[in-house]
Amino acid sequence: MNILIPTTPVALLLALGCAGTYPPPTQQLADVQSANRSANEVGAQNNPKAQLHLKLAEEQLQQAKTAMKDDDNKTASRLLERAKSDAELAIALARRDNATLAANKAVEQSNAQRSTNLEQGATQ
Repeated sequence: MNILIPTTPVALLLALGCAGTYPPPTQQLADVQSANRSANEVGAQNNPKAQLHLKLAEEQLQQAKTAMKDDDNKTASRLLERAKSDAELAIALARRDNATLAANKAVEQSNAQRSTNLEQGATQ
């Protein structure tokens, strides 16, 4: 019984020491970079709201890189979560605009075809 008492505090200190480390969020970093590239590819820079969120994502990415250099991986992880959310929002906003433009174009083409059909004597 006396042997267990001195080893218990040592084991507790070792466990607490290991629990304090936070691994570098390298996968999150790659995910954010990928999301930023995707946002650029779908045209986020052409939509003011999407452009704003993409800019926020890029700023948060830079802050996270700085935090990682300072070995503050927990802060870096939080910043990367926010950056990914902003980048994904930029993607969604850009895709919404692209879909709206495509729908408007389809309506215009349909109306033009309808006019052509009527001019050629087609009935509705």
